[in-house]
Amino acid sequence: MTAQTLLEKIKLQTRPEDELALIKRAYEFAAKAHQGQTRKSGEPYITHPLATASELVDMRLDSPTIAAALLHDVCEDTCHSIEDIRKEFGDEIAFLVQGVTKLDKIRYRGTERSAESLRKMFLAIGEDVRVVLLKLVDRFHNMKTLGSLPPEKQKRIALETLEIYAPLAYRLGMAELSGRLEDLAFPYVYPTEYEWLMRETKETYAIWERYTASIKPTLAEELIKEKIPFLEINARAKHYYSLYKKLLRYGMDVGKITDIVALRIIVPTIEDCYATLGVIHKLWKPLPGRIKDYIALPKPNGYRSLHTTVIGPENRQIEIQMRTPEMHEEAEYGIAAHWAYSEMKRRDTKAYAQNRSSLADLKHFSWIEQIREWQKEFKNPEEFLEALKIDFFKNRIFVLTPKGDAFDLPEDSTPIDFAYHVHTDIGNTAVGAKVNGKMVALDHVLKNGDVVEILKQKNKKPSRDWLKIVKSAQARKHISTFLKHSEEDKKFEKRGGETVEFNLMIRDRVGLLRDVTHLLARHKINIKKVDTDTKNQKWASLMIHAQKFKNKTEVEKMMVRLKGIKGVEDVSYKLL
Repeated sequence: MTAQTLLEKIKLQTRPEDELALIKRAYEFAAKAHQGQTRKSGEPYITHPLATASELVDMRLDSPTIAAALLHDVCEDTCHSIEDIRKEFGDEIAFLVQGVTKLDKIRYRGTERSAESLRKMFLAIGEDVRVVLLKLVDRFHNMKTLGSLPPEKQKRIALETLEIYAPLAYRLGMAELSGRLEDLAFPYVYPTEYEWLMRETKETYAIWERYTASIKPTLAEELIKEKIPFLEINARAKHYYSLYKKLLRYGMDVGKITDIVALRIIVPTIEDCYATLGVIHKLWKPLPGRIKDYIALPKPNGYRSLHTTVIGPENRQIEIQMRTPEMHEEAEYGIAAHWAYSEMKRRDTKAYAQNRSSLADLKHFSWIEQIREWQKEFKNPEEFLEALKIDFFKNRIFVLTPKGDAFDLPEDSTPIDFAYHVHTDIGNTAVGAKVNGKMVALDHVLKNGDVVEILKQKNKKPSRDWLKIVKSAQARKHISTFLKHSEEDKKFEKRGGETVEFNLMIRDRVGLLRDVTHLLARHKINIKKVDTDTKNQKWASLMIHAQKFKNKTEVEKMMVRLKGIKGVEDVSYKLL
């Protein structure tokens, strides 16, 4: 990829001259800044920003994002600062560059610090999703040249890609990019399994590609005969890592996998999708239960398409997908496609500034708001990381209320998970459920599109056994909180008074300890122990062991009073 090739590609998209000039200026600035630098592969460094920008052009992202892609390593690897970028290119591009620079500092190793770093990435999504799109494409190109790095670094970066970046791309609706990231990481994380798969499936892929090529003419001929317009019919080969994950569920038997290569038909309209389905079923017998209508009920990441599996010629099962060009664009580029469509409708920079984070408000990306809520709810970074692995990085299903409201849940969720996603009180008082009008147990596994009604009982309480049943972090958190509070209530009931440790996060000042102890003394609370922790330079922690609390209400009232003291920023407690 050269600068000239990039500019030619951009010109084909008929962007205004001022945008072309901006991108050209960004390239010249980056080329000069990176002059003389090379990558570990030996290539000139500028090839990396050019390749990143080229991918974003393919996604039809806006010109400030493409300019930021060209500049994204300037602050990190050259003598230029973010202020130089701001002065030369303005606030918007500086914001994007700075956002990517911050994400570059994330190092995923499963530790508390890593979990805390991941919060930054999800905050970035909420603030401006373009930062994360740029980072994903940056990672994609870096993965292509991973072979030039030392083995231990290869493994760490590949694992980070497999566990964080690829699932994130998928949840943003970018299935193709997600698959490509997984395939690039696969040989570094699971080298033995990768070699086995390549050896075992090489001929299988070739056979399926020949088979799909042989039936395309028959299908095209039938569509023409029925006067159903189509734009293209092509074959889609399954990504290697995706195939490996599926083989794990099928005892590693390649012969049981029927969608190694699928046919994909692009048609002009939604009506044509369903008409094409009718033609296919007239040609070849459909397999019962294998028609998937993701147009009527899209996947939680926004994916729309119509799928069917039929018994084709030679008695072979084959999957065929039907979608419109818009659906295809969304399936390839996800949230980036939505951004591109909205930008095509409004080519003006004022709208940019006003709508920069508007993508976060799209209904099928409402999980972005859920991530924000998690950041408040899961204050322990390791709990936050665990919640991501359970809820965010797993396959999702849509489940409906009787009124038609849709809830996005992890795969294999139960009615209890659903109840807690609707409302905490509904979860706490659940006694049973109806799924599609039939009574089911609370451990029933929900399927995509199920209509669920929760049956409640006023004095019902969550059971500890529910923790073994639920699949979502949200439900587990609410159940654990309820059980913890119930246990505390029982402790207060058993004895005449309880010792409590208050943990105060404070901004230290003269007289603060005196004010805290005076408050406790005024309410006849006996102080057993006082301790401090000043490791954090910005905050100090004050731990107080206090006796004679008769119930939880007294403790909570004291927490409110303590928060009212000047310099006390937060108060938590635990029973001793």
